[in-house]
Amino acid sequence: MALTYFALAKTTVGSGGASSITISSIPSTYTDLAVFWSGRVDNTSAYYGQFYFNGNTTGYRREGVSGNGSTTGNISALDTYTLIQNEGAYTANTFGSFFAYFPNYAGSTNKSWSVDAVTETNATLSYQTFYAGLWSNTAAITSITLVPNSLNFVQNSTVYVYGIKNTV
Repeated sequence: MALTYFALAKTTVGSGGASSITISSIPSTYTDLAVFWSGRVDNTSAYYGQFYFNGNTTGYRREGVSGNGSTTGNISALDTYTLIQNEGAYTANTFGSFFAYFPNYAGSTNKSWSVDAVTETNATLSYQTFYAGLWSNTAAITSITLVPNSLNFVQNSTVYVYGIKNTV
């Protein structure tokens, strides 16, 4: 079975930055969603951000592992802090990235996701995380909002959203 990706949205932060990004009016005509993110914030100590669905900030859980080149850790939390972006203290003009996959996003069951994320820096430490998560809500995902942990996303931070159809 082949997977076919269809571009649904692209948003790039303009000059002056942005306190959040919302992709709305996501159609329910695909089997899965894929989100690609490349971002940076104007804060020197906040490389995590989060995403949430349909304006709803409750009912989330994530489990994962992380590492930074010298230590590893397990993560279990009631939130969606899986969005990775480079902080202002990292190498200038570099961006963190993540890939998120949302199977059965339009179905009538709770929504699961997986995330593979990494910061980008030429310094001694870089962070890599892998997460699995659950949104305990049976509504179809019709919008995704990305929010930095503090301050703003900087210019040229970009998110791409794709609908995926299974084809034979």
